[in-house]
Amino acid sequence: MIPQEIIRRKRDGDELDPDDIRSFIAALAAGQLSEGQIGAFAMSVWFKGMSRAETVALTLAMADSGDRLQWADIDRPIADKHSTGGVGDNVSLMLAPIAAACGLAVPMISGRGLGHTGGTLDKLESIPGYMITPDANLFHKVVKEAGCAIIGQTGALAPADGRLYAVRDVTATVDSIPLITASILSKKLAAGLQTLVLDVKVGNGAFMADRAQAEILAQSLVEVANGAGVKTSALITDMNQPLADAAGNAVEMRNCLDFLAGRKADTRLETVILAFAAEMLVKSGIAPSPDEGEGMARKALSSGQAAEVFARMVSMLGGPADLIENPGKYLARAPAEKPVLAPRSGWLAACNARGIGISVIDLGGGRRHPADRIDHRVGFSELLSLGTRVSAGEPIALVHAADEAAAERAAAALAAHYRITKEKPELPPVISTRI
Repeated sequence: MIPQEIIRRKRDGDELDPDDIRSFIAALAAGQLSEGQIGAFAMSVWFKGMSRAETVALTLAMADSGDRLQWADIDRPIADKHSTGGVGDNVSLMLAPIAAACGLAVPMISGRGLGHTGGTLDKLESIPGYMITPDANLFHKVVKEAGCAIIGQTGALAPADGRLYAVRDVTATVDSIPLITASILSKKLAAGLQTLVLDVKVGNGAFMADRAQAEILAQSLVEVANGAGVKTSALITDMNQPLADAAGNAVEMRNCLDFLAGRKADTRLETVILAFAAEMLVKSGIAPSPDEGEGMARKALSSGQAAEVFARMVSMLGGPADLIENPGKYLARAPAEKPVLAPRSGWLAACNARGIGISVIDLGGGRRHPADRIDHRVGFSELLSLGTRVSAGEPIALVHAADEAAAERAAAALAAHYRITKEKPELPPVISTRI
């Protein structure tokens, strides 16, 4: 295999043979390619694209570049969910235990915050003692005994993706549909999944602000995953406002515990979680229809089974056994809290969801640089949904900050992110398309 020949052929628009793709990715994982060669390959793919067959081959090669998890001793369907990222998107925290309570095994490998979007691992690290990188034996044990485990990616899973992504990040090639597809799915394939559901977000708070592009990405992900042998579907969901009524780390964890306790019913968040639970159960063959799958998920919530699964997972991964009963004992609160007041009366008609995510970073709840330390206490809670009528001076959110000055700045910024109108707005559905 001559790397520059593969790069030249892709640069010229040729379709690469699967064996050439496998050889190139094997050399990448082994450290035999220069950053220049990796960057040239990524840029060639960005300009010329890849056929579906090429993207499947790339995904499989990246998945095979490291370990593949095995679940032969678990007699439940192995399923997972992935989101393309948003603000106030803590769906995974509740969905995994709900799905596990309904009979699935969910080995969920999650990530940290990226850009303005929050990260599941950062939220879990607000729980004292929670191990996001357990060894393989403990990960397996938790999935088998609790039904789910939410952890971070280890270097042994799809290591080629890590090196390729690092180069893409500095060569303006992150937003290539084939490369995004292979990056997401290689890790999921390496996790040994049988079924997968995808949450592809669209809106001003998503990486895909354009609906047509979101549909292209969703179609690519679904076709490639199914082509690689994993039964997969996708839902396109709205990200023009925070999904939960909280944005931050500990505040979203408190939101999660409230949801599992039944205190977040009839919300956009509940709609999305139940839809994905139903999709997972139908895809895995446990529920015969989405309606019956949703009914199973509702029962898992109302009976307390999902909360029990979550508590068991947290305890087995080093967190406190009584987190559900005593969240205030473990989830730190920020020293300064300040309500954000509506500047005038009317309807909450629109918001800058991306701006809200950036405001969380400004508070210290996200990273500007990879090595930055996060203040898990800060963020926003009690965020009112769009379509709510408010009166002047009424709170539309609560700021959690490290000090009063930061709280003042964040309150002013958040108020500026919302538009209030005299007329009631027409809002898009939270779930628009199934692929």
